[in-house]
Amino acid sequence: MVPAALTDCNSGGEMSVFLVCNEWAELPCNSEEAPEELEEHTMVAHQEFLYVFGGMQDSSYTNSKIPLWVFDIVKECWINWKTGSETLQGVTPANRKGHSAVTFGSSMYVYGGYIDIRGSTKEFWKFDFDSRMWSLLSSAQGGPGPRHGHSAMTFQDCMYLFGGLQGLREQKDLWSWSSASQTWSCIKFHSGPSRLVGHSAVLFKDSMLIFGGGETQSSPQNSLWRFNLKTQTWKKLALLPGSASLCRIHHCSIGMGQSFQPTAPNGIFFREIPNSYNINNKLRPFKNKCQPSRSTMQEPCIELQTFHMDNKKCLPDLSTALKDTKLKGSCLTFENKEAVRKKRSSGDLTEENEDAMFLHMPDLLLVLGGKPLQGQHMISVWHMTVA
Repeated sequence: MVPAALTDCNSGGEMSVFLVCNEWAELPCNSEEAPEELEEHTMVAHQEFLYVFGGMQDSSYTNSKIPLWVFDIVKECWINWKTGSETLQGVTPANRKGHSAVTFGSSMYVYGGYIDIRGSTKEFWKFDFDSRMWSLLSSAQGGPGPRHGHSAMTFQDCMYLFGGLQGLREQKDLWSWSSASQTWSCIKFHSGPSRLVGHSAVLFKDSMLIFGGGETQSSPQNSLWRFNLKTQTWKKLALLPGSASLCRIHHCSIGMGQSFQPTAPNGIFFREIPNSYNINNKLRPFKNKCQPSRSTMQEPCIELQTFHMDNKKCLPDLSTALKDTKLKGSCLTFENKEAVRKKRSSGDLTEENEDAMFLHMPDLLLVLGGKPLQGQHMISVWHMTVA
C-alpha cells in the first residue's frame, strides 16, 4: 500500500488524512466490530488490514474479550474477526496500555504494557496473522524487564526498544531483540537522550528517530534524536531558526517517503518500483523545489510546520503556510492537488498514479495528538532535511 494516506485510530472514532489532497475524511466507526474507546493502544499494518491492540478503558469488560480489532483498509470497515486462540481456548494476552507493537514478517510482537492492578509487565507476545494464534515468548529471557510508556521499532531482523517506565522510574536504556536468535542485548552508549517516557520512534534510512516524550509524565519535550543503527551513535538534530516548536508526549508518529521505508537485509526496499517505470508524464502532487539553506548551519537541520484540523474538513494549504512563515527558502508544494482530488473522487486514481506520488513524496515525519491537550486534532509535519 502506497503511503498516500495516514489512518489514525483514536478514542471516539477514526480519521484518515490524505496527504496528497491535504484533507481529512471521517471513516465509519459505529459497527459492533469496532473497538470501544481506547487509550495508549497500538496499531500495526499487515497486507490490507490494520490491527489495533489494547487500550480498553473498561477493565471489567476486557476480562471477557481479547482486546484485538481488525480494520479492512480496502473496504474501510471493521470486520468480525475471531482468533484461533479463541476457538481453541488457547493462551491470550490480557488488556494493557502503554505497550509496544511491531511486525516481523507475518507476525505482530507485543512487549510490556501496564495491566490494570498488576502494573508494568515484561510479557512478550507473538501473534501470527496467518494462523491467528497467540503465543507467549518464554524463550526470550532477560531483556528490558517490566516496561510501559516505551518505544519500539524494527530494522532488518531486530527490534529496538528505548526508555519508558519501569514501575515508577523513567528509563534511558536501549535494547535490541533478535528475531533470529530470540535473544535480548543491551546497547551501551555514552551520550544520547535523557530518560524518556511517552515518546515515539520510527525508522529513517539506517537510523532510529526518537521524538518528544518527557523526563516525567508532565514535562513534554520537542527534541528529535537520531540513533545510527550501524555505528550505534546518537545525534540530536537541530531545528532550523524560525521553525515552530512542538512539545509532545504520548503522541503517535509515522514516517512518509522513501527514506522511511523498511529495507531488507540486502538493502533493497520491500516496496520496489520497476526500473522501466516512466514517471515523467505522471501526476506529481509533491514537488520538493529546494532545500533549506545551510550556509550558516554546521549541522543537518529539520523544520517543523503545524496544522490544525478545522471541523474535520480540511487542512490549510501547505504551500501557503510555508510561504507565510518564510522558512529559510524551503518550499513544499502540491503541484496537482486539484487534479488528484478529482481523480480520487471519481475513482480514476490508479496504482500507477499512486506509485508516481510515492516517488515524488518528500520525507515527512507526521506527529499526531498527544499531550498537552490544547489544540485538539493537531497534526504536525516535520520536513526532514537530514542527510
